[in-house]
Amino acid sequence: MRLSDRLASAREASTFTSAVVETEELEDVDGSGALGDAYASMKARASDALMGRIGARINDPSLTEDQLHAFVREELTSVIEGDQQLLLTSDERRRLVRDVEDDALGLGPLERMLEDESITEIMVNRFDQVYVERRGRLTQVTARFASEDHLRRVIERIVSKVGRRIDESSPLVDARLADGSRVNAVIPPLAVDGSSLTIRKFSKDPFTVTDLIGFGSMTEQMAHLLQACVQAKLNILVSGGTGTGKTTLLNVLSRFIPAGERIVTIEDAVELNLQQPHVVRMEARPANIEGQGEVTIRDLVRNSLRMRPDRIVVGECRGGEALDMLQAMNTGHDGSLSTLHANSPRDAMSRLETLVLMAGMDLPLRAIREQAASAVDLIVQIQRLRDGSRRVVNVTEVMGLEGDTVVLQDIFTFDFAAGVDEHGRFRGNAVPTGIRPRFSERFADHGIAFDLDNLVRQGRVG
Repeated sequence: MRLSDRLASAREASTFTSAVVETEELEDVDGSGALGDAYASMKARASDALMGRIGARINDPSLTEDQLHAFVREELTSVIEGDQQLLLTSDERRRLVRDVEDDALGLGPLERMLEDESITEIMVNRFDQVYVERRGRLTQVTARFASEDHLRRVIERIVSKVGRRIDESSPLVDARLADGSRVNAVIPPLAVDGSSLTIRKFSKDPFTVTDLIGFGSMTEQMAHLLQACVQAKLNILVSGGTGTGKTTLLNVLSRFIPAGERIVTIEDAVELNLQQPHVVRMEARPANIEGQGEVTIRDLVRNSLRMRPDRIVVGECRGGEALDMLQAMNTGHDGSLSTLHANSPRDAMSRLETLVLMAGMDLPLRAIREQAASAVDLIVQIQRLRDGSRRVVNVTEVMGLEGDTVVLQDIFTFDFAAGVDEHGRFRGNAVPTGIRPRFSERFADHGIAFDLDNLVRQGRVG
């Protein structure tokens, strides 16, 4: 379906990424106060009785995950029904069964947060201090872990499922949940106040360009231009700070790649969810406990060149793989996409030079700059504004090198002068500058119909 055919519903979409709203706190079942203490005591008693009944069967390898959950649920129900001290209603019993099951087999108080689609990030500073991000705003919730040991058990449960290990000799780890959500855990002695856990949630239904237009992250006109740029095989960098939505935007742009092309995706932790039929997904691997077996992003980028890709999509350039990526872009692998951390398009080009230097090659700075300026065609800058919204604030063409300076030309810039409304939300959008991009020739070469004259006229009128 064409982009223009999907936009009607976007105009009624929720302003998920930008609304400034009061956050409803999670149930205070593990929090402070009399209710929290009484409930925690009931949970502890039920958990102890459950472990006494099931013993080692919780680690029985012959049981599937579903069988194990069914077994634990059955035993737990018997425990609760047999405890005369638990004077609970049927709703309270169901909640207690669910919570104890989450503690025994799942991620404890995090389970409810993972189910809440309005939460995009979970930050556990220590066992009794948990924050979540909703609609771009951070809020402390009342849910908490029972103790530091409880939090450590949950962390170990997460990392063991992906073949990782965390202990005092290896006190930090990156992992992912079954749904693809990214996990970072740090334990003492590195985490001074107790173990810390951060989860960047993976959306069950990845955002589409229609969603981003509905959220106000980009305009319809910008979306059409970016679609044309991807189809014309421009090399595109998505630039932004931490948590600005770079990977989400990269995923949206990658959906514009024609279905008939062979795409190789390379990521630290798999997040991209391409819909094309011909996709090879690769994920880097850290070293094992003995320090062996590491496979880096750079190794995968090099290997991808032997896989006859039409497109290479790198989840994030953060090291020496930037050199291999630029070489690929300059040697016939047009249409490559990647992200990097930078606060502006010019910072993105400087950051790219720094990453290339991390490859350890003794290259003159001018040679690196020339290669970067000739490889990258377009920078899409995304920013999280102070109202909590995530907006594309620049679409910038890389024109080349003049002397020692990389020449950049904005095609869209964000209209900050429009101010904010009564709710503190920015009124402005990214508007065309009226400058005709040089890559318009690429559109003609690929037979892509896009009215650049109208884009130029709108910019001049504005």
